[in-house]
Amino acid sequence: MTEKLLSPLRTRPWPERWLTRVLGAALSGTAYLLCLPWDLRDRVRIPGASDETTPVPGAGVLLLAAALLLLAAYFGHRDALAWPLLLVAVPPAVLMHLSLRTHPGPPDGFAHAWPLVWAFHTLVIATGVLVAAAVARQFRDEPQDDETVFAHTCDA
Repeated sequence: MTEKLLSPLRTRPWPERWLTRVLGAALSGTAYLLCLPWDLRDRVRIPGASDETTPVPGAGVLLLAAALLLLAAYFGHRDALAWPLLLVAVPPAVLMHLSLRTHPGPPDGFAHAWPLVWAFHTLVIATGVLVAAAVARQFRDEPQDDETVFAHTCDA
């Protein structure tokens, strides 16, 4: 069973490949929805206070980062390097875009800054996913054929 769960997806039948990929994208989007609130309006701690709290809890951000890194490592180990980016980084980026786009910005100008906020966070997520996937690829057991072994010995 472990061999089936960790073997490269290119060796699996196409329905299993695509079902695994769709499940990965769904898990990535679900992790975002569970860890970060959809309503991004700032709240006051105590009624009548002038300072506001952030709507995004630190624990939620850490849990989301851990979930996305685990998914990226899993798909980096099993699939080509571009797939983790598409499956793990794109769903949270799209959901964040929708969340920020529908957020009624305060009159202080946040409505004009949200594209920069979205771009920065998308870049951070994509970089983390690519790094985790690249590291996980190093632990993949690749069967080498004779030509590959010969090419590596000739380069040395």
